[in-house]
Amino acid sequence: MALDFPNSIRRYEAGRQCISFWGSDASLEIAFQIDLDALRKLDPAPFDGQETSALTAFDHNREAIRDAARAAYRKRPLAFHRLTPDSFG
Repeated sequence: MALDFPNSIRRYEAGRQCISFWGSDASLEIAFQIDLDALRKLDPAPFDGQETSALTAFDHNREAIRDAARAAYRKRPLAFHRLTPDSFG
């Protein structure tokens, strides 16, 4: 159960109000979403919630997001997790 993030691809999903990204545990792909409210909690500098500003906030907080993803996966090793503001203490 060693979650890694071998690629830096992330995708803005306007309809779901989140950014999707992926990790892997051996040969398993684990999907994650972080909702825009969680990004706002991590990066309180105002952003309009649009693609460019949301992806920039994600990139500036990538390590904290990955740490939260690892913690969520350790708790429950599922193939999908959605990170919310509560995921960030």
